[in-house]
Amino acid sequence: QLQASGGGLVRDGGSLKLSCAASGSIFRGNIMGWYRQPPGKERELVARISSAGSTYYADSVKGRFAISRDNAKNTVYLQMDSLKPEDTAVYFCNRFPRRPFDSWGQGTQVTVSS
Repeated sequence: QLQASGGGLVRDGGSLKLSCAASGSIFRGNIMGWYRQPPGKERELVARISSAGSTYYADSVKGRFAISRDNAKNTVYLQMDSLKPEDTAVYFCNRFPRRPFDSWGQGTQVTVSS
């Protein structure tokens, strides 16, 4: 139902663009979010976007990340620029707020080297 891709290994200051294809039941009409789970830490919301395009960003990524969506493709994107080592995490997408029965999918690993 959720397939995140686009992660990889980049250097400090580099860029990556993540994609997440979702099933229609999760995507259509819902706020979609990107979440991340750093090593040894809890999962956190990074950014979210409404079906109309309104966005929210966590303070830690504001000005560096940009979330977007293609409603025709049931896909949400996360453009990540000026990456920092502290952005290293497994990135997931899901609707916001996530329902208790929503699975997370595999996520995609982002590693930023210093």
